[in-house]
Amino acid sequence: MKRFLAAATVTILLCAQPAAAQSILRDAETESLFRDMSAPIITAAGLSPRSVDIVLVNDDSINAFVIGGQTVYLNAGLLQAAENANEVQGVIAHELGHIADGHVVLSDAGIRPAMGITILSLVLGIAAMAAGSAEAGAGIMAAGQQAGLGKYLAFSRTTESSADAAAARYLDNAGITGKGMISFFKKLQQQEYRYGVQNIDPFMQTHPLSGDRIAHLTGDLQQSAAWAKPRDASFDERLRRVKAKLEGYTMEPSRTLRDYPDTDHSVYAHYARAYAYHKGGYPAKADAEAAALIKADPTDPYFQEIQGQILLEAGKPDQALEPLRKATEGSRSNPLIATTYGHALIATEDKSKYDEAIKVLRVAVGRDDDNPFAWYQLGTAYELTGDTARAALATAERASMTGDPRTALQRAQIAMAGIPKNTSDWIRAQDIAMTAQNEMDDNPKKYKRR
Repeated sequence: MKRFLAAATVTILLCAQPAAAQSILRDAETESLFRDMSAPIITAAGLSPRSVDIVLVNDDSINAFVIGGQTVYLNAGLLQAAENANEVQGVIAHELGHIADGHVVLSDAGIRPAMGITILSLVLGIAAMAAGSAEAGAGIMAAGQQAGLGKYLAFSRTTESSADAAAARYLDNAGITGKGMISFFKKLQQQEYRYGVQNIDPFMQTHPLSGDRIAHLTGDLQQSAAWAKPRDASFDERLRRVKAKLEGYTMEPSRTLRDYPDTDHSVYAHYARAYAYHKGGYPAKADAEAAALIKADPTDPYFQEIQGQILLEAGKPDQALEPLRKATEGSRSNPLIATTYGHALIATEDKSKYDEAIKVLRVAVGRDDDNPFAWYQLGTAYELTGDTARAALATAERASMTGDPRTALQRAQIAMAGIPKNTSDWIRAQDIAMTAQNEMDDNPKKYKRR
């Protein structure tokens, strides 16, 4: 019976979760765009822009989701499919509806009755099998799982409709047109048509069919005073840049060079080709594309960033310092750009630059402490300067955020032994140690001593 129960549980939980997690893509320019274009919508949803994160996932499918907390995940494929920033804003508004209405927390209310139906069918099916009717028992279990799944999917469609309605309100209150939301749903509707809408069972979907969503939303969105308001052209321009560099970074170079041939001298093409040539192992061509970007705008910190990144990753950290320093200053010490600059300072292997690396990296982790690479670089800089206690603290920070409480505890204890008591760093090490110890105590089997 346990084996059948496990199978039923997996069936339901798979429907409750998004697709398997992919890697997260972090880019200063992309995150800046997400932050600016979402801030008024987040505020309209009654949330704080400082507390909500919009995260890019390296997945080429057209999808967005929330899995708890106040984070909206957007797949790279969705970004590439969007024709303008307003379409992305519509998707973000929908996902914020899930967050503001607590749908992830409430999903237990949808799973529990579905599980009840499934488990009951298992009990009845096994009883039928024990009575000598294996075929009848199997039929009961199959029907029960189907009913349980349908129960959950009905709940899911209800929450999706609720999130659509909330998104319409948020866009209205933020003064942002809902045209992008409708046009993006029409893209999804075209996908349904290609699949063959007659082959889609509307009662076995996690979302209402796109045509129904369009019909229900259009009236409300058109009544908004913001409906006729033009899109923000600056967001559209920034999205085009982000999409170009995203393609260069994630796609095969041959695909990128086909979409952005050498005859295309736009900023977007230089951006895409710079990444494509760099990834494809053509450093001279990558340098030339980065130089073309700098020529187009010598003060753009993101152009300076890519030039420095290409030089650094080509083994030329000394040459990378100047563009990365300018990029850090021009972006007001954006933590991602500052981390790359700190990395370049360390990579020069020049002892006179290590103190500056520590200073830059401390600012970076102070503004974005959820960056394991920044903590790794900071720990390296401390180790190189002989500050082993703070190197241990940086390692403890990184282990804590990557789910390694054993290492976090060990490193935090080393840090506490070498850092003056009751200083801010000592207190932070103590906090990490306590949290790690509590995690291990709460899960003794998982973290048993080896």
